[in-house]
Amino acid sequence: MEKQDLNQEAEQEKVDVQVDVVDETAGEEAAEEEGKEPSLEERLQEAEAQAAEYLEGWQRARAEFANARKRLERERSEARRNATVDVVSKLLPVMDDFERALENVPEHIGEDSWFEGVALVYRKLASILEETQIERIKAVGQPFDPNVHEAVLQEESDDHESGTVIKELQSGYRLNERVIRPAMVVVAA
Repeated sequence: MEKQDLNQEAEQEKVDVQVDVVDETAGEEAAEEEGKEPSLEERLQEAEAQAAEYLEGWQRARAEFANARKRLERERSEARRNATVDVVSKLLPVMDDFERALENVPEHIGEDSWFEGVALVYRKLASILEETQIERIKAVGQPFDPNVHEAVLQEESDDHESGTVIKELQSGYRLNERVIRPAMVVVAA
């Protein structure tokens, strides 16, 4: 029996040695795989993936830049508009004074050349307002609109429908659709 046990032990050692050899061979192949240079196809795929990532990042940055430029231009335009409104709102009382002065000129002064110069200054100021796209709000004969008119009085009128502006006390102005100053009006009751 001892012989048989020895044979079994020898057989077992052979199997153990073969298993160890197979394990070592697999480990060497794995080590070779890890140290092995990637194939051209693998390198190409990796480079294409990286290029696509860079392209996407570049496109995103370009879009963000375009959006920032548009936003900046909008903000500049709005700032210009606000500055125009501020300056014009300070000049409007001067326009009102000129209009009142021109409407109430005595006859003997109205024929003087000095007065013609004053009227010319008024016309220049009015033309500057027109050039900056400031327009006078139409009031007399128009239906009352609280967005552009400020009613200070109501009067009975046989000539006008109720709710119609019959008199303008102070001119109103707007820049495009933005009201700088509403027109002060009298409305028919």
